[in-house]
Amino acid sequence: MSREALRRRVKQFGLISSWWILGLAGIGSVYSLSFLLTAWLTSRFHWVLGMYLRDMTTLGMTLLLLVILGTAVHRLVRPRQRLLWQSLIEALRNMSKGNFDVRLNVDMIRGEPGGQEHPIRLLVHSINNMAQELAELEQMRQEFISNVSHEIQSPLTSIQGFTAAIRQGNLSTEQQEHYLNIIEAESKRLSRLSDNLLKLTSLESGYHPYHAEPYRLDRQIRDIVLACEPTWSDKHIQVQVQAPSVEICADKDLLSQVWVNILSNAIKFTPEQGFIDISVHVSAEGVVVSITDTGMGMTEEEQERVFERFYKANTSRVTSGAGLGLSIVKKIVDLHHGTVQVVSAVNGGSTFTVSLPRAQTPLLS
Repeated sequence: MSREALRRRVKQFGLISSWWILGLAGIGSVYSLSFLLTAWLTSRFHWVLGMYLRDMTTLGMTLLLLVILGTAVHRLVRPRQRLLWQSLIEALRNMSKGNFDVRLNVDMIRGEPGGQEHPIRLLVHSINNMAQELAELEQMRQEFISNVSHEIQSPLTSIQGFTAAIRQGNLSTEQQEHYLNIIEAESKRLSRLSDNLLKLTSLESGYHPYHAEPYRLDRQIRDIVLACEPTWSDKHIQVQVQAPSVEICADKDLLSQVWVNILSNAIKFTPEQGFIDISVHVSAEGVVVSITDTGMGMTEEEQERVFERFYKANTSRVTSGAGLGLSIVKKIVDLHHGTVQVVSAVNGGSTFTVSLPRAQTPLLS
């Protein structure tokens, strides 16, 4: 007989024993009342008393035997239950102290008869899942603090170093101007980092202000391309925009940041005399915006992680930025119930595709 079958038999025996004990106790009570009634009606107290004592002795021995067997079964099962509850309490105590490396042994709990999941087994599964999720959140928190500290420390070091050099007073006017420009650039970098962190935190909280309004998406994209012209024209990059007149209902300011971040990355990683293509397609499902560059591209691993906070593809390249731009893009697109995807190949460029739900207002001709 297997352990599972034996466990079920023991449990069934315990239930049957409990019912037998209750039944026999009830029979004993009824029998005692009938003894008193018979003795009072017949006045044959001694004869009835003899039968009563004999029957009650048999009944008492039966009750005693069942109690002994029930106690033995209880002591056989109880240590396993005590160990289980001790494990649960210890696991919760460790989690309350910040130790999320908790994994309870699910095999300690057997299934219910009929193939049903034991409630305690479900509880153990829930505790294990909760511990794993909390461990992942803790790791993300530590990585976040580490990345923020690194991104803040880098410009601060530059600012402190160039400030000390200027204070020495032995620099030419041209050198001082150069160092001041670096200090200004690093200060702006810190300001952008602070703004991006605040925006990303607000977006992740789920309570970021959302103001949808109808506006021309094609005009917005063309305006952003023109605003970035000094950057891409310095690298002699050709930018082509194919955007039919289309009106959508969305948060204009938030989507503006989406196009700015993606286009800025395309310009940053596209070599001189490269090419960037921006196309807008309208379908029955919605609007699709694709931004394709002829940059260095990304590996499959980088494509999977490119929307993570502080992740920088191709870290061997010296590029500015904290790795928050595409994370913000992802959150904003999610807020609009859309999707953003990237298709890339090493030395083959990248294509970022943003799909937004169908416009709530008619398309303009």
